[in-house]
Amino acid sequence: MGADGYREQSRERWERAAAGWAERQETIRAAGLPVSRRLVELVAPQPGQRILEVAAGLGDTGLMLAEAVRPGGTVIVTDGAPAMLDAARVAAHRAGADDVEIRQMEADWLDVDAASLDAIVSRFGYMLVVDPEAAFRDARRALRPGGRLAIAVGDAIEANPWIAVLQAALVDRGLAEHPTVGRPGMFGLASADLLRELLGAAGFFEITVEPVETAWQAPSLDAWWEHVRATSISLDDALDRLGDAGADELRAVVDRGYAGFVAPDGAVRLPARALVASAEA
Repeated sequence: MGADGYREQSRERWERAAAGWAERQETIRAAGLPVSRRLVELVAPQPGQRILEVAAGLGDTGLMLAEAVRPGGTVIVTDGAPAMLDAARVAAHRAGADDVEIRQMEADWLDVDAASLDAIVSRFGYMLVVDPEAAFRDARRALRPGGRLAIAVGDAIEANPWIAVLQAALVDRGLAEHPTVGRPGMFGLASADLLRELLGAAGFFEITVEPVETAWQAPSLDAWWEHVRATSISLDDALDRLGDAGADELRAVVDRGYAGFVAPDGAVRLPARALVASAEA
């Protein structure tokens, strides 16, 4: 699939997933909170600054930044999927952040003037782009000299049992490919060395990369399965291919894989780890 085809397919999938993300926003926000907090710390927002969130989804990190840039500042929450932006608008209104700008924008090329931003943040966005080095170059173009970039990507799949269990079961059934560093996907940038290389090639300096631990939580395995089905961009397609019996067998395998993360009361806590990179323009 060419780059344009990949972008179109990805946008369509995120459009379909947006309703599930909006419905389960609190679970998503809780799991992402340690990562968002670190991104905010790394860009050190100040009143009056102009900051853009790339591939924002529901805009969790951007909404955290909005309070810090007041008065006089601007936060621009962007995503490529219009349905995600609709959900982000609802979230911003509920948070009393109607001053946040919400705009459709691709991560690959930012529709802003050169040297017009004080910071760019992205929580789990750049790992999904076709050409991350080109995307980082465009981010560098958009930042003022001394501006900050802070991004999060998935760390190695072995450090993320929350998805590794399901991914392995899908790979075994020919319904998914094993994640590969360097290809667009959840673990496409799961390498500190690769992140440093790409950011350096794009013109950034003072580059740091660090792990950030978090976890997904659900009251039961049933609740977790429904969460994954509601928020995944591809699981329902895989289940359709399996049929009812195959889907039930897949679920049984996945539940066994998660058994070690289930508390005596049935609650589930699934570890996750991100790589957080920061750099100066």
